[in-house]
Amino acid sequence: MKKFDENYQLIAEMYRDGYFPDFLVDKVRELIQNVIDFLETGERDLDKIQKKFDEMTIAINDLEDEFEDNDSELETVARDSIAVTVMYILKWFDIDIDVDDAIGARDW
Repeated sequence: MKKFDENYQLIAEMYRDGYFPDFLVDKVRELIQNVIDFLETGERDLDKIQKKFDEMTIAINDLEDEFEDNDSELETVARDSIAVTVMYILKWFDIDIDVDDAIGARDW
């Protein structure tokens, strides 16, 4: 079972941008980390993997109000940062799912 790249910083652009409260970015990172943990088990079934990405994306969608309550929102920088991270994860684990499909359940 392959371990994820410990040197890769998840959603780095969101952490660098003061527009996003760190405690909320931490919540997004935790949701992404849950997918990584799942992939580290060696799962290769694309339907199960897509389901896990859908769960992650829907949970991120559910954070939108909390971002707005803290004078922030899941906008272009967030979208790009999450997409770049998901692309890296897909490539790292050699998963044949397009990033747009992986995060297709997004509202952001």
